[in-house]
Amino acid sequence: MELRNGTQERRITSLRRGCKRAKPPSAHIRRDEGKALRPLPVETNEDEEELMEEGNCFSTGFLKHDILHPAMFFKTPRYSLIREVGRGSYGVVYEAVACRSGARVAVKKLRCDAPEKVELALAEFWALASLEKKHENVVQLEECVLQRNGMAQKMSHGNKRNKQYLRLVETSLKGERILGYPEEPCYIWFVMEFCDGGDLNQYILSRRPNPRTNHIFMKQMTSAVAFLHKNNIVHRDLKPDNILISQKSGSPVVKVSDFGLSKVCAGLSCMENEGNNQVNKNMVNINKFWLSSACGSDFYMAPEVWEGHYTAKADIFALGIIIWAMIERITFIDAESKRELLGTYVRQGTEIIPVGEALLENPKMVLNIPQKTRSIMSEGVKRLLLDMLAVNPQDRPDAFQLEVRMDQVTCAA
Repeated sequence: MELRNGTQERRITSLRRGCKRAKPPSAHIRRDEGKALRPLPVETNEDEEELMEEGNCFSTGFLKHDILHPAMFFKTPRYSLIREVGRGSYGVVYEAVACRSGARVAVKKLRCDAPEKVELALAEFWALASLEKKHENVVQLEECVLQRNGMAQKMSHGNKRNKQYLRLVETSLKGERILGYPEEPCYIWFVMEFCDGGDLNQYILSRRPNPRTNHIFMKQMTSAVAFLHKNNIVHRDLKPDNILISQKSGSPVVKVSDFGLSKVCAGLSCMENEGNNQVNKNMVNINKFWLSSACGSDFYMAPEVWEGHYTAKADIFALGIIIWAMIERITFIDAESKRELLGTYVRQGTEIIPVGEALLENPKMVLNIPQKTRSIMSEGVKRLLLDMLAVNPQDRPDAFQLEVRMDQVTCAA
């Protein structure tokens, strides 16, 4: 296995140890198709719920293989699929063009032919559909289409008239195929903004170190996580692969994506007055909402996630790993994809161990931040990272405290 730390390169022969406890199938997923991007505004008819032929939405005139014929809503194709840009075991992502506006978009097609695939697709849909407001640094769901047997239907959360959608929900809840229905697979299509800057790994490692860019990304990622937590969403799979970069504005903008492992934490509802209007508020302290599925990507998993008992503070730990690796350009070569990825680790002999796993084994271990002797990391950033990576989740700042402190340390640096 080849490791890189800054400009130094070295090779070791042993393999990193795996996770100590069994994870559900979704925990081991490497989803290229999860790179969902922020959608562009597209005119829609919200009342248009009836089934329609799939021939008038996604045109494949530019493609020479695979995929659907066009799909729904209008007599002329709504999107033209240009090329495949990513493929994984759960789906495919295409670059496409919105026919009306000419804007480039990303179209993600997920095949829902097994309960675990259905669960991933619905988790992403539910998380994004639950967001009532948009955020510049979080992927927004503009349109989602459910397609089966040559027919397509726009998905909307809680729509009891959509029998295909209800069957998917039942499949996800039961964890098995629903008997009595045909075996033909269905597909869920997400339409999103096309990001031309790649993911955080690609963007950072293809450029010279730039402290200003680091500070911008630190603030943007923190703002995104605070927004998600405010909306009761725990991402659970924050990693550089799932942080995309848009350069449309001329400056790089972070987009947090891939909500396939996310959790919407529901609480009690109450009515609050906002001006002259009453607003339904979902009362839940996301930092006291306990989760039990050990899922995520091991190099970014908090100690308590390895144990299977954690809260939204696990996202804070993952973000700390990402920021530390980004600032010092600490990387490793992923054994499966062979890609160079940003990520910090602890060395034990000839093995490299995820920081969260190492802290679980030795809670008194002191992290060596920064790792480089000539680091450009400020004292304020160092203290903040140590707090974000605290063994005890209660010692970590929550997302809102983190947002304030991140503004302070990036302005002072």
